[in-house]
Amino acid sequence: MNIKKSIVLRIRIVFLCIIFFALGIVWRIIYIQRIDGPRLREKASQSYVRQRIIEAVRGNIYADDGSLLATSLPKYKLGFDPLVSMRNKRNRKIYEEGIDSLCRKLATFFNDKSYEDYYAKIDLARRRQESYIVLNDRLLDYQEVKQMKQWPIFRSGKFKGGVVFEKINVRYNPFGKMGFRTIGYKKDKDKVGVENSFDVALSGTPGKGLFEKIGGGSWRPIEGGEESIPVAGLDVHTTLNVNIQDVAETSLMHALRQYNAEKGCVIVMEVATGEIKAMTNLTRVGKDSTAYAETYNHAVLGRTDPGSVFKLPSMIAMIEEAGLNNEELVATGDGVFRFQNSKIEDSKKGGHGTISAQEVFELSSNVGIMKLMMKYFGGKQRKYYEYLEKFHLKEPLQFQLKPDMPPIIREPKKGDKTAMYWNSIGYGELITPLQMLTFYNAIANNGKWIQPIIVRSTQIADEVIEDFHLSQRQYEDPICSEQTLEKVRRMLEGVVERGTAQNISNPLYKIAGKTGTSQKLINGKYREGMYYTSFMGYFPADRPRYSIAVVIDNPHGFNRQALYASDACAPVFKEIADKIYASDIQMHEPMIADAKKTVNFPQTKMIVHSSDLKEINKEFNIEQELDEEGWFSVSNKAKDSDNITIQPKYTQKNKVPDIRGMSLRDALFILENRGLRANFKGVGKVVSQSIPPGTVFTKNRSIDLVLQ
Repeated sequence: MNIKKSIVLRIRIVFLCIIFFALGIVWRIIYIQRIDGPRLREKASQSYVRQRIIEAVRGNIYADDGSLLATSLPKYKLGFDPLVSMRNKRNRKIYEEGIDSLCRKLATFFNDKSYEDYYAKIDLARRRQESYIVLNDRLLDYQEVKQMKQWPIFRSGKFKGGVVFEKINVRYNPFGKMGFRTIGYKKDKDKVGVENSFDVALSGTPGKGLFEKIGGGSWRPIEGGEESIPVAGLDVHTTLNVNIQDVAETSLMHALRQYNAEKGCVIVMEVATGEIKAMTNLTRVGKDSTAYAETYNHAVLGRTDPGSVFKLPSMIAMIEEAGLNNEELVATGDGVFRFQNSKIEDSKKGGHGTISAQEVFELSSNVGIMKLMMKYFGGKQRKYYEYLEKFHLKEPLQFQLKPDMPPIIREPKKGDKTAMYWNSIGYGELITPLQMLTFYNAIANNGKWIQPIIVRSTQIADEVIEDFHLSQRQYEDPICSEQTLEKVRRMLEGVVERGTAQNISNPLYKIAGKTGTSQKLINGKYREGMYYTSFMGYFPADRPRYSIAVVIDNPHGFNRQALYASDACAPVFKEIADKIYASDIQMHEPMIADAKKTVNFPQTKMIVHSSDLKEINKEFNIEQELDEEGWFSVSNKAKDSDNITIQPKYTQKNKVPDIRGMSLRDALFILENRGLRANFKGVGKVVSQSIPPGTVFTKNRSIDLVLQ
């Protein structure tokens, strides 16, 4: 009995121990969840390890000559681990000896907080035992990081001093805001332009790695925790030309400000290839402001009534359908024409009277076009829209920039007897400037329609991954016959020589094009005195090289007088064409040498680089060997002599060079590389400099240049 009692007692004791142990576990669970849980969860959220995606380096975007339009530059976030100083005596000594000097340097460098503020921030983080803090939100470049690595504490590195330079790739546009909307950007959900449309190619393949979560929702990588290395993105080579883009943007900006317009766009396309050489879109920022910015791509997305530029496809359709002759007479009367319940007027008060079809187009007579349309397409409107399909005006461009905005040209409903005639003069359709320019480009390209492109290829270094010329749509069948092309080209050239755009005619080269002025559609009603103006054409007219579209929305002249396309858009076209023509020697008429005429060289000295001399010699087939690379002085002894002397030009690095005779580009290159800041006035070659050649100088000194 005693043994049984002993066993039962022991069992009871064990059972009670189990009960108390279970109750303890339950209590601990309740304590952790209800009492100590918030503190533990906060601590866990402050520091734990997780696998995260490592972004790949984004590919570069290049212009047609290899100039960088967008690239990724490494920037660094300045972080600090205060707990490193508490790990051992050596680290504590480094911290205590250097913290005062470090905080003073931080305050001086960033100039946003006092020395005391930086000291308090670091000291508070140490007392809270925080493993990571960001000392300043400003991103640093490599040279700044290199400088900071010599500072107290920081010079001891990450494991002794606690400094953390977290690398971040930042997108950089070397040409600033030029072509900003076309080149594009990628910011959170806002993605546009080439950056958006070629995001997959540019992004590359991300990698994976281990990261430690730190305060403020930030993460820092753990060294050696990379599981897969990211693969850099592809480079995108565009068709954009930085010089033409700059000219187009400057010319458009000047016109918008001069005419107090709401917005505008310019597109420059190479006729034979369909390559977009420039695309600029400017919109007024703020009401009654002269500030404009690239906030919307009107060239690609801006569908609207095209206006009188649409008279070209209408005229071609009539010539193709019935052989309309340029000399055919049309009675436009007093410039007012009524039919059904509609009234159409010409812009000239009193009308043009009886004029030829050529003059109807040159003078942009609405009445003339409608009367011709009634004669050739009256009762067979379906045929007219078939021609528009043949001209590829009703199909989407499938342009490389997203989204693709298809044109809206609807065939009128049965019983609608006026819509076709309004369509024929550019009302009732919705077409983008790029879509319309592509049609004009086909006329310049001997009737061959070619899809416009803005990206040539994607590459890895020199290896082409995808050539977009191979997938570029081109139609072998021309949009019209050669006879029709000859007739409409005469009309387009006549617009500039005698018609609505004769203000841009010039003796150097011929321009062919068409003005377009349409009333703006606002809240379903066309508003008189508010115009959407455009000019589309190509040059040189006899051997087309470039086609250009200029669009300016709601321009006004003196005393808020509304302007037509001839006043607002045509001059912009000519300014761009002039500058392209002046810079492209291949477009100039060849000069015929006169054996009796001697060539007098200017009696001036010029300074040129050996690379430029080689290009000049190559262009003019001059056999001349240069013994060395560098700068050369080119001069002739007498004004009437053709004996050119070329001598190497040497300058000492610590002295001001002699830059008289140099172009501004070369002068700036040399001076800025020497550490001088150049100011200049005038155009041409440098004729004088404020600091004499050979003078010893200090860096960042200013030097004034006069060009002539």
